[in-house]
Amino acid sequence: MVEQRQSIEIKGAKENNLKNIDLEIPRGKLNVVTGLSGSGKSTLAFDTVFAEGQRRYMESLSSYARNFLDQMDKPEVESIEGLSPAISIEQNTSGTTPRSTVGTVTEIHDYLRLLYARIGTQYSPETGKIVEEKSAEQIADEILELPEDTKIKVLAPVETDNFAEKVEKLQERGFTRIITDEEYDLDLEEPEEAGSFEIVVDRIKASGDSRSRLVEALENGLDETDGKVWIEVSDEVEDDRIKETDGRKLLKFTEGFSEPGNSREFSELEQRSFSFNSPLGACDECDGLGKSEVADEDLVVPDSSVAMKNALAPWDYSKDYYRRGINAFADHFNVDVNTPFEELDREIQEKMLHGTREPIYYTVEKMRGNGLREKRFEGVMEYINRRFQETSSDNVRSRLRDYMREDTCPVCNGTRLSEQSRHVEVAGLTLPEINRMNIESAYETFQGLEDQLEGRKREIGEEIVKEVRQRLGFLDQVGLSYLTLDREAATLSGGETQRIRLATQIGSGLTGVLYVLDEPSIGLHRHDNEKLIDTLENLRDLGNTLLVVEHDESTVKRADNIIDIGPGPGKKGGEIVGVGKQEDIESVENSVTGKYLSGEKKIPVPDERRSPEASITVKGAKEHNLDDVDVEIPLGVITAITGMSGSGKSTLMHDILYNQLTKQLNDNKSVIVGEHEKVEGAENIESVRMIDQSPIGRTPRSNPATYTGVFDYIRELFAETKLSKRRGYDKGRFSFNVKGGRCEECKGQGTVQIEMNFLSDVYVECERCGGKRYNDETLQVKYRGKSIAEILGMEIEEAYEFFEHDRRIKRRLKLLKDVGLGYMELGQPSTTLSGGEAQRIKLAEELGKVRNEDVLYMLDEPTTGLHWEDERKLIKVLHRLVEKGNSVLVIEHELELVKCADRIIDLGPKGGENGGQIVAQGTPEQVAENPDSFTGQYLEELLD
Repeated sequence: MVEQRQSIEIKGAKENNLKNIDLEIPRGKLNVVTGLSGSGKSTLAFDTVFAEGQRRYMESLSSYARNFLDQMDKPEVESIEGLSPAISIEQNTSGTTPRSTVGTVTEIHDYLRLLYARIGTQYSPETGKIVEEKSAEQIADEILELPEDTKIKVLAPVETDNFAEKVEKLQERGFTRIITDEEYDLDLEEPEEAGSFEIVVDRIKASGDSRSRLVEALENGLDETDGKVWIEVSDEVEDDRIKETDGRKLLKFTEGFSEPGNSREFSELEQRSFSFNSPLGACDECDGLGKSEVADEDLVVPDSSVAMKNALAPWDYSKDYYRRGINAFADHFNVDVNTPFEELDREIQEKMLHGTREPIYYTVEKMRGNGLREKRFEGVMEYINRRFQETSSDNVRSRLRDYMREDTCPVCNGTRLSEQSRHVEVAGLTLPEINRMNIESAYETFQGLEDQLEGRKREIGEEIVKEVRQRLGFLDQVGLSYLTLDREAATLSGGETQRIRLATQIGSGLTGVLYVLDEPSIGLHRHDNEKLIDTLENLRDLGNTLLVVEHDESTVKRADNIIDIGPGPGKKGGEIVGVGKQEDIESVENSVTGKYLSGEKKIPVPDERRSPEASITVKGAKEHNLDDVDVEIPLGVITAITGMSGSGKSTLMHDILYNQLTKQLNDNKSVIVGEHEKVEGAENIESVRMIDQSPIGRTPRSNPATYTGVFDYIRELFAETKLSKRRGYDKGRFSFNVKGGRCEECKGQGTVQIEMNFLSDVYVECERCGGKRYNDETLQVKYRGKSIAEILGMEIEEAYEFFEHDRRIKRRLKLLKDVGLGYMELGQPSTTLSGGEAQRIKLAEELGKVRNEDVLYMLDEPTTGLHWEDERKLIKVLHRLVEKGNSVLVIEHELELVKCADRIIDLGPKGGENGGQIVAQGTPEQVAENPDSFTGQYLEELLD
């Protein structure tokens, strides 16, 4: 028997900046890979170890199967032995489809659909009565609830295209009476022809003695009509179920699912009935999206101060059709078309926007002069909504969308489900009610839910309830208790998506697997982080190996094995600095991580806190879970918004404050602002800027040099060389985006894509230019001995020294160095940058602006992906922005940054419905003294 290896042995790893490293990763342990940003952590964990594990699995499949899978390239490594099946849990978002929710991506919704389809109780939307499948016997029992000896007729409603033939066949089967406009005896009278009529199956008295006869009559009637039967009550009987139709008192029944006394049919419940991706279960109005697009008044009337005739953006007054309608409206209500829209009575404004009930007179051009036509005025917003629904033209829809916004579907109220599906209950709860619960509340609801079920329902539902409860528990364990099940997956952060996938893996119960994770603690408050680490250890205890790229101090300290990569970033990294326990890393002299772990190196607490110069105040914030709070945002300082995950931080900063300031300062009416009363103090700033982690460019042609403008100056220098002037080259010759100087074989990309059918596409170095992007003639031009391609291949640190004599270039490169990006190549494609790197390039760009005061900068978790040493550099940059006369507002969980802020706004106390309040506000020292603040409790340790 072959003895199982105790470790994963890597030899000669050279991918990206890895310097031919050898490493043993112990199996069955929690291994944390740490080091400075850009040192090679992700290259080792994902591009080498995981990539090789996936590649080997792919190679075990048939070539036919490989046609349908994304292939992975072989990493540059000599050998990896002892590798387990590998699963990567990265920070990719859950796609952009609005149909995916937390419930669907975790498969909880699938179990809920099964539960409701199997044991759900259907209720009538109109009456609230239980809807059941009925047999003739059950219908008879309901009829016999009428007073004893009530005279009734059992009727079978039928429709036909051939009346005479139908009647003839009925007579052959022994039926003698029908009702069209009146009741006819077929043996004695010739009935009036009709497309629909009722067969009189029997006339009896409703009593216990006649039950068997009644059942027989019902069965005959149901057979004739495919499951429908009516009961006409002859006597004066009072019963809520009776409906009066054309002077006749009727009880209507169907053999299928129906409510007592009502002929409305309900379909049999099945799993598709509860899927908003199926026509059977989706709301007819919004097709299962929960949202509909409707005209928005702010977009229809962008400027209410202008004349009424010009205020309606979609209606051009210079066009005859719209001018006639607007003039007719003005004449009818006796208003001047030159009156500013804002000065019209609100009632007139409403009618102009939403239309009139009464008709108005229009002037219509005719061959013999003008005439008048009377018709109802269709308001501009009603017009937009109607055109949007009716048109089949994508161009028209696109144009109309300029005046529309997304709103909650008015029919299903955002639940996405059909009317029937919204009225099915299990243990007194509908599916929409469960979907709107957060994970914590849903978990509590499913604790002991099976005890509320009886008999057959309990027997069927017990196992399903158990599965749902387990999955909710796993999500709670990874710190996602604040998420609701109906939350759109596209709105989740990368960290939230990763933790959902982690919870799914815990539920799978696999053993002997290698899990590779990318900073799972991102977006987590320190209070939730302990639960996450417990979860990782549980996954390890199942017999799995974990390889986690992480900077979080708690996770690093609790690791079984730490792999420190460095010692620096980029070309200065790619080496194994240290491997082992915390004390082993601390003892390594050139380990920056070790120095921070031991406390030898630390981010200092500022000696003093700045005092705010002014403030912006948000009044009555009520969006999502914000509890009608008033928040004062200090200006001229660094302010950190803290709190548990889901406490309302992003809602406050993004949905309300940023959107409202953008709307006010930039006059941007298209922005949808979260619910609040008002924002005061916007006059205290010149502008607002969101420095997020979105890419600086969408294609590989964008890079740090082009984004910061450095490349323009570099190209000018090359154009000024003697050889360029002799050949007539201008600076455009040195752009790889246009013809002339670039290599036309690869169009300036440096690589050529080769399709490999069932193998992954291969990007090979362009044979013509050797990956240099330019043609030979361009590369012959040298500046201080370097070609343009060699300059783009320089690290920023090296380029800073190379261009030391050029003040313009040196200044911009120094800013990139200051934000910790000295290791990055000038020409590194933007598509290869992490979110944190992209954000820091944007910060450097802002620092470089000459006139830049009274700007409110907003950042959302800027420490994402940063080592403590990189955080120190980032904090210095934020302080420099404030020193230049600006304000910084940052959402942050990393306490090293929070302790360096001048002011803190702490939301909570928890997430979801238990959050949305101001728990503490003030300096870090003041927040640390607040016993109600979870942030303060952890902050206190760092301020001592």
